[in-house]
Order: sequence, then C-alpha cells, then structure tokens
Amino acid sequence: MPAAPRPSASAAPALAAEVAIVGAGLAGATLALALARAGLAVALIDRAPPARQTLPGFDGRASAVSLGSKRLLAALGVWPRLAGGAQPIAEIRVSDGRPEGVAGWGGVSPLFLHYDHRELGEEPLGFMVENRHLRHALLAEVAASERILRLAPAEVAGVARGPAAARVALADGRELGAALVVGAEGRDSFVRRSAAIPVTTWSYPQAAIVCTVVHERPHRGIAHERFLPAGPFAILPLSGNRASIVWTERADLAEGFLGLSQPEFEAELVRRFGDFLGPVRALEGRWLYPLSFLLAARSVEPRLALVGDAAHGMHPVAGQGINIGWRDVAALAEVLVEARGLGRDLGDLGVLADYERWRRFDVLLMLAATDGINRLFSNDLGPLRLARDLGLGAVNAVGPLRRLFMRQAMGVAGDLPRLLRGEPIGP
Repeated sequence: MPAAPRPSASAAPALAAEVAIVGAGLAGATLALALARAGLAVALIDRAPPARQTLPGFDGRASAVSLGSKRLLAALGVWPRLAGGAQPIAEIRVSDGRPEGVAGWGGVSPLFLHYDHRELGEEPLGFMVENRHLRHALLAEVAASERILRLAPAEVAGVARGPAAARVALADGRELGAALVVGAEGRDSFVRRSAAIPVTTWSYPQAAIVCTVVHERPHRGIAHERFLPAGPFAILPLSGNRASIVWTERADLAEGFLGLSQPEFEAELVRRFGDFLGPVRALEGRWLYPLSFLLAARSVEPRLALVGDAAHGMHPVAGQGINIGWRDVAALAEVLVEARGLGRDLGDLGVLADYERWRRFDVLLMLAATDGINRLFSNDLGPLRLARDLGLGAVNAVGPLRRLFMRQAMGVAGDLPRLLRGEPIGP
C-alpha cells in the first residue's frame, strides 16, 4: 500500500489561507463563517461534494439549539435561513419512569424537574432544528462568502507543522499553507491523529434509536426527557405535530428493535411514549447510533487546534453535544480575531493556550455531568431510583437552583464568548 503523500518541504503551496479548517460539518462551517465575518482568510476542507441548491432529504437527525447557540447563528447571519423551520422549546420536563406494562410499576414518577422559559423572560429555552436545515443554511452562507475558500470534495492526506506555518496535503496532490490548522472533522479526526494526541474513550453498553413521529395533539413546544431503565427516552418537539425521538436502548437489544415491523415498532414506541399526545405514528426511517465517550488529552498544539467532536464526544443525554461544539467555535474565533488584531501569530501555542484554558473546565464539567446522569438513571435499582426521584423533586422545588440549571441548559450562563451573547467579534 503506497504511503500517504506528505506536504512538501520546499516549494510554496499552491493554496494559502490564514486558517485551514478540516471538516465542514456544523462546527467547522460555523467556525469558517465566524472567522470570515471578522476578516480572516479561511480554507474549509470538506469530504462531501459541494452542497446542492435544494434541501437534502430528511435523515432523522435534529438538534436542540440552545438560546446561546441561536444568538451565535444570528450574529453570523445564518438564523434568518432557519427561523421558519425552527421549533421553539417553551418547556422541558425531566422525569423518571418505566415503559407501560413493566411488572410492578408503570408510568412516570410524580417527582420531576420542570423548566419553563417564562421564569426567565420571553425568549424560549432553545429551538429544535433538523440537521439538514442547519447544514444547508451554513453552507449557503459559506458559499456566499468571498473570504472562504471551500475545497470540496477533498481528502486530507497529511499535515505538517513547522515553526513558520503549517501545510496540509490533499489526496489529489494539492497543498495548502496556513498559520493554523483546525480539526473539526468529528471523533475520528485525522488532524488529531496526525498530532498523536491521546484520547480517553469508551463505548457505552447502549445505542440510540432515532426516528420521527407524528402525533394527534399539539406538543405546545414541550420537550420531554424520560429516564427508563435502559437509558433516556427523549421526545423533542419539531414543527407541526411532529416529534424527534432519541430512544436510548441496550446495545444488545437495539438492533432487534430496529428490525421490527412497523406495527411492532410503533407498539414498542408507544409503550415508552405514552398517550398524552394522542395516537402516535412513526414515520418511515429509523437510524441506529452507537454511543461512546471521548476526550482528547489536549485540544491545542503548535499550529493546531481541535473543536467539537474532534476534541470531545459525550452521551446525548440533555442534547448538549452540538452546543458545546459551538461554544468551542465561539471561543476559538474570539481568541484568533483578538490575536490577529494584536499582530500575533495565529498558530503560536501561547495564543492557542488561551482557547484551551477558556474551554477546558466547561467541557470537563459537561462530560462528567452527562456521563454521571446517564449512569445514575440508566438502571432500575430501587434505592437509586428513590434517590434520583427525590433529587429531581428537590431541584424543581428550589427556584434559584432550578433557574441556574435553566440558564446552563440555555447556554447563557458563565464566561461567554461575544458571539454567544449575539455580539460581533470583528470590525
């Protein structure tokens, strides 16, 4: 097997940018826009072909976009493309329960946690948006930017980092020079592996079944998270009388549920969903995603930074994965724009260390919280069930604590980058 091409050490690269971003998913495309809006020259390397002008077909995935993330997208000019299809989340109800029909007890615990946006103001807690709409809107803005060079489809074959610049070799023989290379291409990040950055990772004994349902009664913008013995079961409101389902199940059973006939699958779904929204019908299309934990030992090296799933991957409980990635994006963009304004080298480790210090505690806290919540609730042990039910009830009863948790879920608490406050970072 021939060796992967390496960036040349002699000839000047044919392509150049201040920042090269590998991966044009939700995090990578957003970072490209944030930097370009602030006046930086950006190269965005995308494995996928250039986006079509028409909206791609529905693939089952939808994201809970926090209020802070919505402000970021609005500051970058992306939100107007999304507002029509975004479903506001007015309330979140978290409860402990079992599927109907389980021996000994059924239904939902009377102790629960309830978030209502009206406690904090008029703005919703967040928005549910289909991922295809997010990607389509982001790439439409990327295409309209004169400061973004989008290379697509393109595969990265090598990354070399030197004292003065970094070089990215593409599989088609082209080379790209940049002050900084950003890995934004997900958990199997080539950029991270090229720097030999170790990761802590494990697989959960769970998988997520994702589908969309239509129900008879209006959901009124209420999201439900029910903790069942196998894992959380999330009912997330979409536009119209639809809901996105993220059904966490034991990994050894999930494939079997996926293979059920439509009536059998709907029967299992309704056992967990309940009848509070009337009759429920599953739309065609079911997807299965294995669940895992990942944390890179560090998110920066000289001339290299990681954002989003390239740096960390968490359990989907609470639906915060993409929002944590966008917090990375907002922090890195602000650090780089300020450094450029001061005439500093964007790939200098001292500059990039500011980004890592800003983000590390928040990332570790969210990883620990999602992992701990999943382990605490994904079982049917009586003493633990009682303790967690009392805990949910206690948080719900203490107004200041409940509102603190609400602000965290909305992405408006803590030391926020300016983009997450809806403020521009460039001239």
